[in-house]
Amino acid sequence: MDTTSAPHPDRDTDEQRIRDLVARSQQAQNDPVALPALHTSDTVVINFGGRRLLGLEAFDSAMTEALATPLKDVRTALRVEDIRFVTRDVALASLTKTVFDERPEPEHPSPVEGATSYVLVREGDDWRIALTQTTPIR
Repeated sequence: MDTTSAPHPDRDTDEQRIRDLVARSQQAQNDPVALPALHTSDTVVINFGGRRLLGLEAFDSAMTEALATPLKDVRTALRVEDIRFVTRDVALASLTKTVFDERPEPEHPSPVEGATSYVLVREGDDWRIALTQTTPIR
């Protein structure tokens, strides 16, 4: 089923809001207040290493822990590859995540890329991240 051609009067506005959300999530990557606020309360996050976090509380806790370690020096950049609307209130964003390990003794040569997927849901006039999943690109 081709959901990209379904009638949607505000598609351009919604797509721009989703692109803005992706940009805000990149800017907030080291902000333990701002980044979780971009997610739904029942968010699911599967990180680059395969760790699955269920719910905002688990995500918030893991982020706070990570920022207290040298992982705070790992920076990521996101590039939107595609946005598809499943319904008027649910969208899939396909992203490329580039990881820059800026720790004094990096684990991996930098940069490393991953294929990231966001499942986004509309909340009011804005969008929130309901699921994030990243798979390393070898």
